[in-house]
Amino acid sequence: DSWHLTFFEMLGNWSLGDYWKKEAITWSYEFLTKELRIPGQRLAVTVFAGDNDAPFDKESYEIWKNLGISEKNIYKYGKADNWWGPAGKTGPCGPDTEMFFITDKEPCGPNCQPSCQCGRYSEIWNDVFLEYNKTAEGKFELLTQKNVDTGMGLERTVAVLNGFNDVYQIGALRQALEKVKELSQKEDIKAARIIVDHVRAACFILAEGIAPSNVEQGYVLRRLIRRAIRQGRVLEIKKDFLINVASEFIKNYKLLYPELTEKQEFILTELNKEENKFSKTVEKGLKVLNKEFESIAVRGVGIRGGMIRGKNLFSGKIAFDIYQTYGFPLEMIEEELKGVPVDKNEFQKEFAKHQELSRKGAEKKFAGGLADHSVETTRLHTATHLLHKSLRTVLGDHVEQKGSNINPERLRFDFSHPQKLTDEEKKKVQDIVNEQIKKGLSVAVEEMTVDQAKKEGAIGLFGEKYGEKVKVYSIGDFSKEICGGPHVKNTSELGSFIIIKEEAVSAGIRRIKAKLE
Repeated sequence: DSWHLTFFEMLGNWSLGDYWKKEAITWSYEFLTKELRIPGQRLAVTVFAGDNDAPFDKESYEIWKNLGISEKNIYKYGKADNWWGPAGKTGPCGPDTEMFFITDKEPCGPNCQPSCQCGRYSEIWNDVFLEYNKTAEGKFELLTQKNVDTGMGLERTVAVLNGFNDVYQIGALRQALEKVKELSQKEDIKAARIIVDHVRAACFILAEGIAPSNVEQGYVLRRLIRRAIRQGRVLEIKKDFLINVASEFIKNYKLLYPELTEKQEFILTELNKEENKFSKTVEKGLKVLNKEFESIAVRGVGIRGGMIRGKNLFSGKIAFDIYQTYGFPLEMIEEELKGVPVDKNEFQKEFAKHQELSRKGAEKKFAGGLADHSVETTRLHTATHLLHKSLRTVLGDHVEQKGSNINPERLRFDFSHPQKLTDEEKKKVQDIVNEQIKKGLSVAVEEMTVDQAKKEGAIGLFGEKYGEKVKVYSIGDFSKEICGGPHVKNTSELGSFIIIKEEAVSAGIRRIKAKLE
């Protein structure tokens, strides 16, 4: 739409036990009207309406009214709109008051207001009042220290100050949009905006060293990139267009965000690789999806008003097959179905079956990563712990184990990292491992819950299912990892650690082969 962005820049400030609602709201109003010179009559605000957990935020309502905001422009909403937190199941939370700029767009109806999402109202600031603590029992208790957290959308504020009715008219976003239009053979403003928004977000994720994958942050990135590629097809843009759009952002943000320039080669390479990979399957996938969609009507089920009569859901099994075979994220499949929902329960069951088959296959092939429990394999397995920790020390905490295979001759360790290790990095890793071996560190094991292991900083494959209790192996104060063993009793038993080879496995996954002498 006109105002929402996947990646956006936020301005903010905190009060930790200092000023409270009167000061926060008054200063917000003064900054908007005096410093930014936004007319007060162009502002609408919202406050918490109250419910069984917490009362109506009358204090905020009265402050706004006394500052001159007309009562017709003060709206009361429930938790869905005017409540923040807690971040988890428990913790600090409280009501907020949001500030909206009233644009020149015509009202969508007689009841047009900030909650209708028609685009007439653009939220530019939010003051959050953390005055409650939600307990494990679901109760909301007043905090002894009250805090204020505020957030202002930079892009929206810049658009408002320039008299624009959408964020795509400002600076780098406008120039990227012009590049997309230049590359397009057709006009479709929604498709063009999706490309601009998603490529921008992808650039900043890639700048963090995250590569497209099917797990965690990498999957979020892949979804963004592939949706942008799909919209490129809508605009009939020729292949290899993502790097052209990304280059606009790198050029325009280079002074503010030098990391984009520093990681330029990685960003453009990964975008190009993902576009080439997905371009090979996207047309085939679309044909299969459309054929299946059309066959539903042929079989007499029929499609009416965006729903499938008789079933109301698109097969989750078919959706998973398209996801697995052609790389279509679930959200993209639903978008292509134009309102027909996918049977998500069936999709997740198929996904879980696929994961279980993969897990069993891996166990059968590698026997838990160990070819046997010989003395040589046990030594190499212990060295793998030292290697894992050393990689995280040298490269960063983004390094996670992605696979392991150990036999009496060598260890093989797969890990997440976006690029080839330099000779200097490999030497540092090898030196750190050998340093811990020379220290003669004791290896200790302790049983505990997964939550306790996390709290103690243990490394583990937390995406996997563990039992109630896990074994945590500590190697001195250097390494702490969830593992089933076996291990040596002291690192002095290991000898000398040597990296034989470092190579790529797939996008964002590297592999090290090493031995002990």
